[in-house]
Amino acid sequence: MLQIAKKLLLALAITTSLSAVEELSQDEVTKIEQLDLFTRAQIKVTKAYDMGNLYALIINVRGNSDQVFLTKDKKSLITGDVINTADGSKITPPTDLTGVRGKEAFIFGSGTEEYFLFTDPECPYCKKFESYFPQIEKNVKIRVFYYPLDFHKNAKDMSLYVMSKKTTSEKIKAMLSISTEDKGYKNRKYSEDEEAKLEKSLKVQMSIAQRLGVQGTPALYDKDGKKVVWVNLLKKYGIDVK
Repeated sequence: MLQIAKKLLLALAITTSLSAVEELSQDEVTKIEQLDLFTRAQIKVTKAYDMGNLYALIINVRGNSDQVFLTKDKKSLITGDVINTADGSKITPPTDLTGVRGKEAFIFGSGTEEYFLFTDPECPYCKKFESYFPQIEKNVKIRVFYYPLDFHKNAKDMSLYVMSKKTTSEKIKAMLSISTEDKGYKNRKYSEDEEAKLEKSLKVQMSIAQRLGVQGTPALYDKDGKKVVWVNLLKKYGIDVK
């Protein structure tokens, strides 16, 4: 029987780099699913990755999705957070971004480094991150998706307003300048057809966020689906957050 570890001690050295991450073959996934605990609990493995010292598994347990880690001897299943002792960051398997490109509200930046951002126009941390956008415009290409959170009462209307702008430059300008005090989004009138299209696009973006397991904003991923801390992204380009 597998030993289930509820917490992983920081002494466990995990220094995995993204380049070391490889998806496991179907044969290996099948072997994992045949482990006693997996068969008894009816656990299905949706995705599995070799993270260096561990296997990272995206699992489905009777309709509920979760992520866990499995030691390579297949004797210990680890639930909860796993910490990289090199930099203190949380280790997570790559997010599957298949089918996400092209569904964004718009693209910011003319650089070669591609990122996917899920943002809420009423979120103060999103606004903080976006205030630095002009400084990284030539370095990045950020696919912007709107994910207005339920407890931000103006966020949906603000998202629709930004998305309603005709050109990308106008959308970017609106994104960077909009606030809850603006009258523009409060007074904006849409035709029935325009509103339906905007609502449909926003619904798609929100559905993608939910599928990816986005729980808060800003949520940022690189082109390979690895979560990125926005402060660290800015540091990469020599910007200190104040």
